[in-house]
Amino acid sequence: MSPKHLLGDANGVEPGIGRQKESGKWQRPRFTRKALMRCCLVKWIIASTGPKEQDSSDSDLELSTVRHQPEGLEQLQAQTKFTKKELQSLYRGFKNECPSGLVDEETFKTIYSQFFPQGDATTYAHFLFNAFDLDRNGSIRFEDFVIGLSVLLRGSVTEKLNWAFNLYDINKDGYITKEEMLLIMKSIYDMMGRYTYPSVRDEAPSEHVEKFFQKMDRNRDGVVTIEEFIETCQKVS
Repeated sequence: MSPKHLLGDANGVEPGIGRQKESGKWQRPRFTRKALMRCCLVKWIIASTGPKEQDSSDSDLELSTVRHQPEGLEQLQAQTKFTKKELQSLYRGFKNECPSGLVDEETFKTIYSQFFPQGDATTYAHFLFNAFDLDRNGSIRFEDFVIGLSVLLRGSVTEKLNWAFNLYDINKDGYITKEEMLLIMKSIYDMMGRYTYPSVRDEAPSEHVEKFFQKMDRNRDGVVTIEEFIETCQKVS
């Protein structure tokens, strides 16, 4: 499995639901990099941010207007690959949708599901929420959001693969089991819906996982470590 399979095509190509190829055949929707960005609320954030300029009085992220006060701009700049203006723009969108400064899981699922109306995105949104909820307190802070977003948009291949490993490692014990990967894979198939071409067989997720494990589980101990995961992905990319 390559980073493209985990994080989508590097060129950002994303066939839409019901889009046709030049040959006239229906093209099956794929879980691409652009789709993953949607999973990460990028489209929601971009749609909520306007081109308007902020004056210097907003440079502290308007801390007095929210219940949860994010870290200062300088600290977030050091932790991410975003500029000060980018962080301000992202925060405006975040605050517009979540005035409290926090996103709980139900809100996350509701927003995320809007981008995949053809399927059931609830389960995958749950896994994705946990990947962003760094301190496991049941809510996503602005800091959590931009740190994860920075990795997905501007991180190195290794950083992105580390993030993807964390997503697949559901119980956060440092290993990926077949059961964990199957749960993620099934949730992706559910999210993409059954209106695909060609139609997805019920056994497809299991077959997908078996192929991945044959490549990744080098020592055949039934689990995949972060080292096996990254090494395999980089070799076949």
